[in-house]
Amino acid sequence: MRTWATIAVLASSCLIFGVISSEVIAGTSGVAQNAASFPTPTSLKNITVSNSEFGLKRIDSEGNVRILRTIRVPLQQGNVYGWRIKLKDYQGEVKWREVLHLPKPPETWGTDNGEDFSISADGTTSITRRTQPAPDGVIENFWTIAPGDPVGKYRIEVYIDDRLIGTFEFEVIPLK
Repeated sequence: MRTWATIAVLASSCLIFGVISSEVIAGTSGVAQNAASFPTPTSLKNITVSNSEFGLKRIDSEGNVRILRTIRVPLQQGNVYGWRIKLKDYQGEVKWREVLHLPKPPETWGTDNGEDFSISADGTTSITRRTQPAPDGVIENFWTIAPGDPVGKYRIEVYIDDRLIGTFEFEVIPLK
């Protein structure tokens, strides 16, 4: 009698478990179908760089921002330098991080209001984090030469999530 009772309990447990698990599986597949309608986080998108450039920022007569490619930035107050990266087949917002390495600390650091910005303890490295729309897959950032900026070799690293997508090495040179 005990054997038949045990078999009956096990059989009914298997039947109940099969019903419960099929409901869970069916419920999950519905969630997966609906998830496609929500924006995909940057970390889940395939990020491919199709073009990157660094140089001096110039604005043409029509108001378009152009980059005069160079690796030598004259130390002249008001000069604007920076980078632009084009992501292949990308639409939506991008969460990026920029790490700027200077040869020595500047007299001052400054950014636009509201930026997520930090400086290393020795004052030679800054980290800027930004989430921005990427029209046509383009992200960019620029810096302006200010009094007290050092001459020497600089490096900018650009990351999306924790993946390095661009490195720009350049030199800030004294005016002649």
